[in-house]
Amino acid sequence: MAARVALQPLVRPDERSARHDLRSQVGRLERELQETLISGFPRAALDVSLAPVRSAGPRVLALGELEDLRDRLSEQLTRARTQLAARAELEERNRRLLERMLLDPATHRDVRIANADLGEGGCGVWHVKPRLGLIGMLCGWWQVKLSSGCPLAA
Repeated sequence: MAARVALQPLVRPDERSARHDLRSQVGRLERELQETLISGFPRAALDVSLAPVRSAGPRVLALGELEDLRDRLSEQLTRARTQLAARAELEERNRRLLERMLLDPATHRDVRIANADLGEGGCGVWHVKPRLGLIGMLCGWWQVKLSSGCPLAA
């Protein structure tokens, strides 16, 4: 009769709580990274990819590898939030500039702001230009015009 061999557990019992905590932290960071990506879509192209860890295939990560993954996710989340905040600040500055352009076009001659720079969809561009061409330029008649949108496809 074959002797029974006791199998050793893959994870030592004292690591279970640490592994559980790390996995929950990794899951929370992945959710927050996804939410950050979604909140910036489609106007901000955020890079939320992680550099792949070279391995021989699917496997259970060791504690050190889980900690490394958590740390890399945390750094990536910080970078993504910083990029999104910078983009939001740029869009807010452009919206304020558009308001000033609409209030006083003559002081913002030939200024252009694309809808994409305002955080809006479409291909429109706000442009301060003279009314009635050269005559309007000489008379100081400036206006803000919004282009009709995307050029026709070729």
